[in-house]
Amino acid sequence: MACSALTTPAFAQDTDDTPEVRDDNVIIVTATRRAQDVQDIPLAVTAISPQQLEAQRVVNIQQVAALAPSFTSSQAQLASGSVVLRVRGVGTTSNNIGFESAVGIFIDGAYQSRPGVALSEFVDVERVEVLRGPQGTLFGRNTSAGALNITNARPDVTEFSGFVNAEYGNFDEKSLQGAVNVPLVQDTLALRLTGAYRERDGFLDVVNRTGAKIGETNTVDQWLVRGQLGWDTESGLRGRLIADYSKSKSSCCGAIELWQSPLVTGGAYAAVGLGANGGNGQPLVATNPNDQRGFERAMDNRTVSANSVPVADIDNYGFTGEVEFPLSDNADLIFIGSYRKYKSFEKYDTDFTGLDIFNVDALNLEIDTWTAELRLQGEAMEGALNYMVGGFYSDESLSQTSRFSLGADYGENAGALLFVPTGGALGANPLTLFTGVDPAGSRTANNFTQDAKSYAVFTHNSLEIADGLELTVGARYSWEDKSGGFRQLSNTNTICPATLNAIGAGTGPAVVPAALRPTFVALGCFGFLAPADLPQAAALPLVRTFQSNFKDEELIYTVKLGYEFSPFVSSYASFTHGYKAGGINLDTTAAVGGADPTFLSEEVDAYELGVKAQTPGGGLTLNVAAFYEEFSNFQVLEFTGTAFATFNVPIAETKGVEIESLIRPADGLTLNLAATFLEASYPDNCAGTQTSVQVVALCGNDLTNAPQVVALAGAMWEKPLNDTTEFFISGQVRMEGDQRTSTQAKILPTVAAGATQAQVQAAVDASAPIIADIQDGKAFVNLRAGLRFAEGKYSIEGWVNNLTDEVVRGVTFNTTLRGSGAANSRSAFTLPPRQYGVTLRAKF
Repeated sequence: MACSALTTPAFAQDTDDTPEVRDDNVIIVTATRRAQDVQDIPLAVTAISPQQLEAQRVVNIQQVAALAPSFTSSQAQLASGSVVLRVRGVGTTSNNIGFESAVGIFIDGAYQSRPGVALSEFVDVERVEVLRGPQGTLFGRNTSAGALNITNARPDVTEFSGFVNAEYGNFDEKSLQGAVNVPLVQDTLALRLTGAYRERDGFLDVVNRTGAKIGETNTVDQWLVRGQLGWDTESGLRGRLIADYSKSKSSCCGAIELWQSPLVTGGAYAAVGLGANGGNGQPLVATNPNDQRGFERAMDNRTVSANSVPVADIDNYGFTGEVEFPLSDNADLIFIGSYRKYKSFEKYDTDFTGLDIFNVDALNLEIDTWTAELRLQGEAMEGALNYMVGGFYSDESLSQTSRFSLGADYGENAGALLFVPTGGALGANPLTLFTGVDPAGSRTANNFTQDAKSYAVFTHNSLEIADGLELTVGARYSWEDKSGGFRQLSNTNTICPATLNAIGAGTGPAVVPAALRPTFVALGCFGFLAPADLPQAAALPLVRTFQSNFKDEELIYTVKLGYEFSPFVSSYASFTHGYKAGGINLDTTAAVGGADPTFLSEEVDAYELGVKAQTPGGGLTLNVAAFYEEFSNFQVLEFTGTAFATFNVPIAETKGVEIESLIRPADGLTLNLAATFLEASYPDNCAGTQTSVQVVALCGNDLTNAPQVVALAGAMWEKPLNDTTEFFISGQVRMEGDQRTSTQAKILPTVAAGATQAQVQAAVDASAPIIADIQDGKAFVNLRAGLRFAEGKYSIEGWVNNLTDEVVRGVTFNTTLRGSGAANSRSAFTLPPRQYGVTLRAKF
C-alpha cells in the first residue's frame, strides 16, 4: 500500500513487465518502454496505482483529474463526442468529429482515436500513467499536449485468482465488478475474464415548458466484458490477445440555464406567445451578469429544461494483440495490433429549453480503427545504450449522420429574436409572415465521412555518456493522409428557399426590409438544416457540400540530458518539438462562402527542467518540474450559438511549475502533497497579422478550463487491529483556482469588411465580457474509510466524493438560438454533485 495515497511522477519499462513496488519506495511503470526506477528517468509522468483509483473512486478517464494536478477533463453535450482532456491547460474541444485529441489515449498499447471511445469503466486496471508534454517518439501516435497510458491487469500464468467488488451509493447507484484468472497450462498459458456493470439515476431533473418533470439526465447505465488469453514461454516468447465489448445507455448531458436573455426578461418571448420565461422551467437564474451566487443557485437547483430527455445507445468493441519475440538476451521485437469498432446513437433537444425549437432526431456515429505498431528495442554497449526503433500505422474510417428538425416553436422563437429591432411590428412569426411557409417540421439528414491514414517511423535512444550523465535522443517522422466531406442525404426544408425569395435573391421581388435581410437569411436558412448547394450559395453564406483532402508530414524530435548527483537525487533538461495533425472541418458550415474546410496542423516547442529527490530511507520523495510550451497554429473549435466555428490561433503558450511529493512520517501513515502552478494563455500578440475577430478576441486571455493553481493534499492511515483485521482511512482535497469555462472571453463585435487589425482590436477592447465565463475556484474533498479482513482478502468501505457538494460548471456556452451578443442566454454543463456509498470487496 506504499503508493496508495501518492500521485507520483513515474517512468518506464518494457510494456510486458508487471509494475511493482520494490522496498516500498520504487515504482516501475511503462512510460519509456523499459524498466527503471521512477526517480531516474528524464520525463514528467504521473503514475496512478489501482489502490489510488480505489481510494479516490476513479471509475473512468474523466475522473483521473482527482489524482493528477496537471490533468483536467470536461464533457458537454454528447455522451459520445464531447469529452475534452487537458494536460497543462492544453486540450482540443471535440464536438467536431474531425478533430483529434491533443491528449492521446492508449489502452494496453493500442491508440484510441477519440476520447469518447475510451469512456468505458475502469476495472481490473494495473496502472494509469499521465504523460505530460508532447509525445510521439515513444508511443504509436503523436500528440501535442500529453498522453494517457492505461494498462489493464494481464493474465497470470502461475495461479488461479480473482476478485469481486459490489457497491451501492446515493442516486440509487449500483455497481458490480469482477475478474477471474485461470491458468490453462501451468506457467505457460492463462485466461483472464473481467466484467463490470454500473447503473445510476440522473442528478439533473428534466422539466418541460410547464415545469412538469419528464425524466432525468446525466444517468449511468453501462456494462463491460473483457477476455484475455496470455502466454509466457521458457523461450521468452510472450504475449496476449484481448477482446472487449462495452455497452452504454447513459443519458448525457443536460445544460442548466444560468443567465436568461434580456429578450426573456424584457417580455419579447411572452409577446409572441411563448411564455414569460421562454419555456424554461428552471426559475433560478442570475439577476445580473456578475451574479456569481446567482449562477451557483441555478446550478444547485439541478433542473434543466427540455422537450425530451437525452437518449444514447453506444456499442464499443475491439481486439488487441501483443506479442514479444526475443531476438537475443539483449533485444526484443514487439508487435501490437488492434481493431476497434465504435457505434453510437443519440437523440436530444439541442436548444436546451422547454420550447420545441431545434431537435437532433438522430445522431449516428460509426468509427472503425485499425492500428499496428512494430518495435525493436534492447540494450548494447554493456547496458550503456538503450535503443528503440519502430513503425506505426493507423487506418480510421468514420461516418456521422445527423438528422435535425425544426420544432413547432421555431417560427415564434424567430419572432422573439426580431421583436426588439422591429418593435414587434412583424408579429409572432415573421418568417411565415413574409414567406407564407411555416418552418415547423423542416427536416434534414446530413452525412459526414472521413478516411484517415497515418504512417510513422520513430526511434528513442538513451546513452550513458559519463558516470551519472545520460543523453536521450528521439525522433519521429509522420505522414498524414485524410479524405473527408459533407453531403446531404435528404432535406424537406422549404422555409430557406422561400426566405431567399422574400429577400429578393430568388424569383420574386424583395419584401423583407433591407436592414433585416441578413437576419432573415440566418434564421430562415439556419445552417444545420438548410438545403445544401442552392444557387444563391455563390453570393450568400449558405450551406455547401464538399469533399476535401488533407495531407501533411512532420519531423518531431526530443533531446534530453539527465544527471544523477547521487543515488537519491537526479535532474534533467529537455526540449521536444511536437505535433498534432490538422484535418477537415466536418461541419455543415465549413465551406460557406467557398471557404477551405481544412484546418492546419498544431505544432509545439516544449522546454522542461526537472529535479527528483528522495531520502535514503524513502521517508520523503520530492519531484519538481518547470516547463514552457509554445504552440503554433493552435486548433480551436467554438460554438457561437448558431454554428461551430473552427480556426487556428497563430500562438498559444503554457508555462508553469509542477511539484509532487510523498511523505511517510510514521508506520502506516502516508501523506501526499502536489501542486501545479500554471499560466496557459493566448499571448497579447497571439493573432500575428490576422484580423479575424474570433482570433483577436482571444489574445491576452487564459485558455479554457486552465486554472492557474491546482493543488492536492492527501493522507492515508492504516492501523492493524489484530493479526487479521486492519482499519484504514484516507482523504484528499483537490483545490482549483478560478478558470474560464468558455472559448471566448468577450462578446464578439461586428466589424466592417476590410477592417485593420487595430480597428478590430479597438472593437474587441470596447466589447463587453462574456456573461458567466469565469468559474470561481473550488475545493473538492474525498473521504474513504473501512476495514480489511483476513489479511486483506475482504474489505468493507464507506466513501464520499465531493463532500461539501461543490457546484461547478465545466463548460459554459451561448444557449442555442436564444439571442446574440449581449442578449444571448448562457447555459452550462455541470460536474457531479456529492456522491456517497459503501463498497464490499473480496479477493481469492
